[in-house]
Amino acid sequence: MNPRREPRGGRSSLFDGIEEGGIRAASSYSHEINEHENERALEGLQDRVILLKRLSGDINEEVDTHNRMLDRMGNDMDSSRGILSGTMDRFKTVFETKSSRRMLTLVAAFVVQSTIFTRASVAILSSNGLKRFSFASSFSSNALYSSPLPKTKKRRFPIVSAVDINGVTIARNDVVRDDDATNNVPDSIFSKLGMQLHRRDKHPIGILKNAIYDYFDSNYAKQFEKFEDLSPIVTTKQNFDDVLVPADHVSRSLNDTYYVDPQTVLRCHTSAHQAELLREGHRRFLVTGDVYRRDSIDSTHYPVFHQMEGFCVFSPEDWNESGKDSTLYAAEDLKKCLEGLARHLFGGVEMRWVDTYFPFTEPSFELEIYFKEDWLEVLGCGVTEQRILKQSGLENNVAWAFGLGLERLAMVLFDIPDIRLFWSDDERFTSQFKKGELGVKFKPFSKYPPCYKDISFWISESFTENNFCEVVRGIAGDLVEEVKLIDSFTNKKGMTSHCYRIVFRSMERSLTDEEVNDLQSKVRDEVQRKLNVELR
Repeated sequence: MNPRREPRGGRSSLFDGIEEGGIRAASSYSHEINEHENERALEGLQDRVILLKRLSGDINEEVDTHNRMLDRMGNDMDSSRGILSGTMDRFKTVFETKSSRRMLTLVAAFVVQSTIFTRASVAILSSNGLKRFSFASSFSSNALYSSPLPKTKKRRFPIVSAVDINGVTIARNDVVRDDDATNNVPDSIFSKLGMQLHRRDKHPIGILKNAIYDYFDSNYAKQFEKFEDLSPIVTTKQNFDDVLVPADHVSRSLNDTYYVDPQTVLRCHTSAHQAELLREGHRRFLVTGDVYRRDSIDSTHYPVFHQMEGFCVFSPEDWNESGKDSTLYAAEDLKKCLEGLARHLFGGVEMRWVDTYFPFTEPSFELEIYFKEDWLEVLGCGVTEQRILKQSGLENNVAWAFGLGLERLAMVLFDIPDIRLFWSDDERFTSQFKKGELGVKFKPFSKYPPCYKDISFWISESFTENNFCEVVRGIAGDLVEEVKLIDSFTNKKGMTSHCYRIVFRSMERSLTDEEVNDLQSKVRDEVQRKLNVELR
């Protein structure tokens, strides 16, 4: 114990006179107490112990109450950290008014004589910069001491043992494999499987999907089949090879794609079902579903989003009658179709086509619209590569395809400022939307304050920003709003340092300093452990 004493008075006065060697007061007089006096002292001690036990019961009740509260909140704090400032005030009031130096001296003499009826320990501890309150009451023959409550480790993402995808049960161990180095699917992603926001008619994603269906039903009656319940767990052949993604393309890396094993992934796009549907004989179809990509963290990016794929095959009779080249015929039909879709969703807006590149179409285009005084990319599309058609037995045909992100368009149409809101179950969000009502403007229900935390470290050769973002998401989940690189430099030894700013903000409540500090501490620990970096 530190021999330097705190000033007397207040709560600190309770501990005056206590040293590592025991309680010095009264210890030199214990041999002079005769038997009669000892009995009288013992009776007095028993009365005061009753008072002390009653006091301990009051405080213990406070501890239990707040610990139960924290368990319900599931805020990933250990049980010994569970007393809020209100309890601290009550503790101070109870102890300062009901305690005195005389009580402590009484307990001290009581301990020295080894006539212990009860033990009470009160400790104000500091761990990770957070204040803790710990109280214990029990019977023992030991001296008065302080001890924190045992730590209980909780996960921010409860482990889901299984999910249901269109009536098929998928076990966690089939997708999340802790002992497989080639598996990078976290529990936070596994829990999203089967949620299928696009199939909820009162959700902005489902409302937008149905509006697109309405356009195709009205202009291409019964021509396009609809698929929206295909499994998001696909083979690497489906996800990459069948749509001509090069073997060395960055999207195949563990940094960009969620791998279940070397041959199985969570689909990165709905195009993964294209070849399969063609081989089954489907010629015009729309495929809608949830897709998965490891990505950066900001208000417009999320590792799970929803996509719609459109595909249309033409036979030689179609373009021969027009007198046009097959590729030109398909490209003109594609543009006419998608310009009509843009007007259906956004009204009479100005549009433009931008040439681009996709490995599975040639030529390839992006459609942009002038909306809210800015050019907005709506979708990507193009005339399908002949190799894709040939491997499906359609070498004499031509086709077009398009793909669009539903979240991107829904954020614009509904004025939704943060992509995380799509996953919110808060009634203040979900109650604002109704089936069939496209473009209802979202009304923010609150704007909670952000909390900024910076982290700096020397990176290794294997470091990637996506891996860093995965670590942050794995700990903070949807409580992290943005991760941004704010500084980078290389020293004379060739070591490169990155400094990232992490913005914590809940969409549904205010975060406490203690909670954010705890998250940041865990981020620092995990970054160092998983990413082979040196913290600064």
